[in-house]
Amino acid sequence: MAEVFSRFIRIHVPESLDCDQSGKNPQLEIRITADGEIPFPQVVLHAQGQQHLIKDQMIERSGETADGEVTYVASIPSGLVGPGDIDVQVEGCRKADIRHAGGEDWIKAHRQMRVRPSGEHAAPGKAAKPKPNPVPRAALRPGTYSAEPKVYFGIHKHMHQPYYKATDRNYWDGEKEEIFGSRGGPYTEFIPAAVRQYIDGGLPHAGLSTSWSGSLIEQLNRCARDGLCGGRFSHWTDQLRGIAGEKTGLGNPRVDFAAFGFFHPLMALTPGRNIVKQIALHREIVRESFGVEASNVLFPPETAFHVRMIPALNQAGIRAVIYDSIHRFRACRDYPYAGMNEGMLPPNPADQRNPPASDWLQLHNIWAGSKIAPSLLRPEYVQYEDPTGEVHKIIAVPAERYIGNEDARGGFGALQYPDVLGQVYDQIVATESYDPKHPPFFVLHSDGDNHGGGAESYYKHNTGALVDWIRRDPRFDLTTIQDYLKLFPPDRDKGVHLESGSWSGADNGDPQFMKWFSRYNEPYSPDLNSWAVLTALQNAVHTLEDSAADNTRLGEVSRLMLTAETSCYWYWTGQTEWDAQVTNAANVGHGMIKGDIDQLLASGNDKTGPTIFPPWIIPENPGGKKWGQGCLEDAPRQGIVHSFIYDVSGLKRVSLVLRTSTGEKTISMTDNGPYPSQTGPLVTSHFFTSELPVGAGEVAYFIEAEDTKGNLSRSSLERVFLA
Repeated sequence: MAEVFSRFIRIHVPESLDCDQSGKNPQLEIRITADGEIPFPQVVLHAQGQQHLIKDQMIERSGETADGEVTYVASIPSGLVGPGDIDVQVEGCRKADIRHAGGEDWIKAHRQMRVRPSGEHAAPGKAAKPKPNPVPRAALRPGTYSAEPKVYFGIHKHMHQPYYKATDRNYWDGEKEEIFGSRGGPYTEFIPAAVRQYIDGGLPHAGLSTSWSGSLIEQLNRCARDGLCGGRFSHWTDQLRGIAGEKTGLGNPRVDFAAFGFFHPLMALTPGRNIVKQIALHREIVRESFGVEASNVLFPPETAFHVRMIPALNQAGIRAVIYDSIHRFRACRDYPYAGMNEGMLPPNPADQRNPPASDWLQLHNIWAGSKIAPSLLRPEYVQYEDPTGEVHKIIAVPAERYIGNEDARGGFGALQYPDVLGQVYDQIVATESYDPKHPPFFVLHSDGDNHGGGAESYYKHNTGALVDWIRRDPRFDLTTIQDYLKLFPPDRDKGVHLESGSWSGADNGDPQFMKWFSRYNEPYSPDLNSWAVLTALQNAVHTLEDSAADNTRLGEVSRLMLTAETSCYWYWTGQTEWDAQVTNAANVGHGMIKGDIDQLLASGNDKTGPTIFPPWIIPENPGGKKWGQGCLEDAPRQGIVHSFIYDVSGLKRVSLVLRTSTGEKTISMTDNGPYPSQTGPLVTSHFFTSELPVGAGEVAYFIEAEDTKGNLSRSSLERVFLA
């Protein structure tokens, strides 16, 4: 048995052939020889704005040589493509189960083939007739609606590198040199190269949004200043600055530098005032680096969203937020839960507050663990009610989970755009769910510097094929978020609910954010330890900020706090270096302000209430289902609320306020003392818990905490169903 292949050795494709009597290609063969076994060979023909996939029984293994070369023969049936130039994409996945394959597991090669019209042969020395180009599309105008169904979609590329040592922004080693050096294209010229093709292709609304963390930008600036990575980044912003001035047909940026949190915080678990600060700092560095203003559309790190973020986002000037589409689907009543294959527990009934959908669709030819509802793939206002009863709203823009995930593996080949997006289009037509004033729109979201979606082939060849397809297929249009919102603004009076959660890359992005609560059910969790330590640091910094203390080092400590919020420090649980990052930053910070805190306490000038970490419930769905060993099990009906709480002046009382259909009830929470740590923090938070009433149905709740100086704080208002 040959080894798994690493490269193609020979690919034999006819240079040209004549159409048969039907006016399309005759039957032909393509021979592929690789240096080993190809677990999943396939051929894609790109022609006339469509793609034709050849795989499975249409490709046969025809032989193996003594030195391990393996040959395959792809049988191309007649009648697939008409006359013209055909791009032949040959590829193989190095993993037999493509659901678990990343972009790096696909190896691709391209060849050209010409299909000549029947009876038309170029005379010797005479060039063949050029292929006619489609007419560039005209720009749409707001208030003009078409009854003809159309699916709009956008693209988002995310760029980030954390500080690998939270306490030392100048830390650099061979690993970082390699990591940054291997991403020269994505961080300099790939995005401009893609967008130039949109412009040259005559697509008036096409562009993309892109999120760049402040920590990445700062480190690239250092590379430029110090000549790191062989000087690769000496003028890294030049092409990005150049493309930043290009506009769509509606005058919006072709490249929209999305609002973001400077240090890549998991905003759903970050205090609102710090969300505002992270976004403000990010705006400054985008302006300085790219010469444009950051967008009023936010890409939250990890696409992690919770409705409790909305008040802070409104305060920060954010108009719209991108979220992962599955959390809209799961927030519908009668959602068709797909079981363990979905990778998440069943939705909590308290989240299923939206009307049922009637157009559920199981996507084919990509991995899709659950059904989607195309009618819900459009921007809408989502809302959050705080403990006072005030309702806060923001526009939410869906990023389609499964299609975006497939696009992240490398574009055409990994994702057959016409086929998969065509399924969405066909379902909209079949269910008569098309709304001309709010047509379908979703984003294909992925890392822009990792795996297939960050490869040069994605931004260049894939984009060329994408543009060619869009120009020839009137069912679809590539559109920026800003252009779509200007053309088809959502109805503010129709606020819906979104389940919390992130994108699938974070252990399927469950609504409890368990990727950042790893080992929560064990005696010690490095993740919980870091949240406890961070909560205490946040309270100390906020207390000094509110006291207007004259501390020249407070800005430096505030930066340490914001750096410690980097979500990556929770992502790699079990690696000592990462598990200690938050503690290391907090210890340095506390050491710098201890004297000021002592002086503040002595003066009695503490004006800041306790800091309350967003509460979470175990089991996630009391009386519903929980994870078992390779199965779903019945969860206990007894639910327990958990939180970390800290105040520099000490805590006087902590209460859980419950709101049910019968009224409001206050329960004293149990103080379990400081969370036990293995990282040696100077200060950490107390761990509070409280039992919830069994069988109470839907419950709204929040935590209220008072310090010894009478300062009061409330957590966000949460909801849960207690079966």
